[in-house]
Amino acid sequence: MSSPVLVEATRGGRVESRHRGSVAIVDGDGARVFALGAVSDPVFPRSACKAMQALPLVESGAADAYGFGDAELALACASHNGEPEHVALAGRMLQVAGLQAEALECGAHWSFDQPTLIGQARSLDRPTALHNNCSGKHAGFLCAACHSGMEPRGYVAYGHPLQAEIRSAMEDLTGTLIDADRCGIDGCSIPTYAVPLDRLAHGFARMATGIGLGRLRAEASRRLIAACMAEPFYVAGTKRACTTLMRLAPGRIFVKTGAEGVFCAAIPEKGLGIALKCEDGATRAAEAMVAAVLARCLRDDPALEAALLAEANRTMRNWNGTAVGEIRVSDALTQA
Repeated sequence: MSSPVLVEATRGGRVESRHRGSVAIVDGDGARVFALGAVSDPVFPRSACKAMQALPLVESGAADAYGFGDAELALACASHNGEPEHVALAGRMLQVAGLQAEALECGAHWSFDQPTLIGQARSLDRPTALHNNCSGKHAGFLCAACHSGMEPRGYVAYGHPLQAEIRSAMEDLTGTLIDADRCGIDGCSIPTYAVPLDRLAHGFARMATGIGLGRLRAEASRRLIAACMAEPFYVAGTKRACTTLMRLAPGRIFVKTGAEGVFCAAIPEKGLGIALKCEDGATRAAEAMVAAVLARCLRDDPALEAALLAEANRTMRNWNGTAVGEIRVSDALTQA
């Protein structure tokens, strides 16, 4: 199925770029509430499914054993900016498990936040793995492995028992067979699995509602979702869409981005899960799409709907602050 144009970028009164995409909104029972585009096609969710990948940290008892609260759990689900608070908390998570930064197998890169990057460049010879946007997730992996008596080295490999637990959790949540044929390697070196958008949306609806899950998984799922909503800064950071959108409606919206134009989200009060993909991988378009979809789901709160639509449809400015165009979503995303 062809994906429709869902976002346009304008300049000088003309459409400069068009972004196609697909969107699925699914309830906890698996019924499609809304669908646009190729929602049955498998996509790599990349970092958008980190809350699913964090389940062993909670289910194993590691999170409680190490005294983790909402901030640590949010960081375990994060694609963070590498700001000082993120780096410090990831380091503390490792320390309580008796580990150092060298145990991380995610690689290193500079911060995504420009002021933070400038500060790092002035004070560091090079970044460490703690600065990696996935360091919190990897710290969570290591804590789960150590608490469960697994060999921590090689935890990123497909054959590691921790990765087998993650596959099992994702299969349970999405109802999709996840095996080597669906596997790719993510930017942080762990396996990533292609799953249909509507199954991803169903998985997040189940995490938010607990429908069809065992007691332990339902409790762990709700705990992770709640932690992210309570500590949105640790999920992403300054000027990031996930943090901004969750702060617009504290405790009501869960949002998580993934690379290549993917977002997953949940609205617990409505029992809904959301998954979307911008076909060309453009982040600016995917951010507009998810804001518009959330507004669609929450139009019974006009003030919140307006705030979300303001994030979806926004003015683009150049370095002088001059308005040069707009990012705007199509009516297909917002009309009843």
